[in-house]
Amino acid sequence: MYVAVKGGEKAIEESYLALARVRRGDPALPEISIDQIREQMPLAVARVMTEGSLYDRDLAALAIKQASGDLIEAIFLLRAYRTTLPRLLSTVPIDTAKMAIERRISGTFKDVPGGQILGATYDYTQRLLDFSLAAEATLQVSPQSTTTPPSCVDTVPEGAASMTATAAMPRVLDFLNAEGLIEQESIPAGDPAPGDLTRDPLEFPAQRDIRLQNLARADEGFVLSMAYSTQRGYANSHPFAGEIRHGKVSVEVVPEELGFAIEIGDIEITECQMVNKFAGSHTEPARFTRGYGLTFGYNERKVIAMGLMDRTLRCQELGEEASSPAQMAEFVLYHSDNVEASGFLQHLKLPHYVDFQAELNLIRALRRQTADVMDAAPAVTQNNHADDANANGARFDKAA
Repeated sequence: MYVAVKGGEKAIEESYLALARVRRGDPALPEISIDQIREQMPLAVARVMTEGSLYDRDLAALAIKQASGDLIEAIFLLRAYRTTLPRLLSTVPIDTAKMAIERRISGTFKDVPGGQILGATYDYTQRLLDFSLAAEATLQVSPQSTTTPPSCVDTVPEGAASMTATAAMPRVLDFLNAEGLIEQESIPAGDPAPGDLTRDPLEFPAQRDIRLQNLARADEGFVLSMAYSTQRGYANSHPFAGEIRHGKVSVEVVPEELGFAIEIGDIEITECQMVNKFAGSHTEPARFTRGYGLTFGYNERKVIAMGLMDRTLRCQELGEEASSPAQMAEFVLYHSDNVEASGFLQHLKLPHYVDFQAELNLIRALRRQTADVMDAAPAVTQNNHADDANANGARFDKAA
């Protein structure tokens, strides 16, 4: 039970106005636009779209602006808006093997067909503040080319120099697959439809499709810390980045009136395939196992962490003991949702006057009881001392 604050409606309206002033900042400066956020903050937009479960750059940019840059609040806004949208069709599973590659690297093989395409990344920067950006210098960017710039290609095998970034590139793990050195991934019998975490509540035991959905929507920092714990020894994990891809894939649907797939557009995604060793068992030979991650936009850190956690949460399926927090699906999945966690934490800011008064009265009553016991303690102690003296005297007389 909460007690209403007198004059609360007027105070809340003033709070709205104060928030608008904080969001706008100095009115002498130009207001930031949705287009600017969308084009110049692509990594923030990608995170909001991924954890908000809605691929729309403009809406994600609007949410970031409305939330004054608080990405968790922006994710909450996008999820809330998503619930108002009708669901018209389900898409055909995207084929990432046909991705128009913008970046593609492998930590397991140096020479791969198509080469290591470095693309745009902070991996090779010196992490020094670039003060030229403060001078609002304009970077002249040439129109996007259909071929991969030579400066972005690290390794190109012989005969593949003419390969373009839009050409289909074989998956790196296919090399291990061809030798039978990595677990096979096949479509289950009957090809059952995956669950939908946005419509149905999380239940346990959670199957892999639900776990992956949860990890994709999960807070990036939480998934990162859980994945980091596995690398530090809190799980049986020794991973390799088999392949990380970033680019665009086409999205298709099959309208009921047509009966065949039609392309409705492209989306930008990042995909990671992790490789982890498996020592084998009495029934299965030693081989590599997989971990998988996929997000909207460009977000390598999240997909790597997802890949690590996907493999870690498969421990019982592979006959491994779940001995660390990162291996416990219920712990990881229940606590990874930043919207739910933020709401439960921030509800402490709401009035709890009645609850606190009850706790306060209880503490006061307990202190009074303790004081009464302590006041009575000296008399009891004196009596005990007299009894001890008499007993000691009797023992002395007996000994004499």
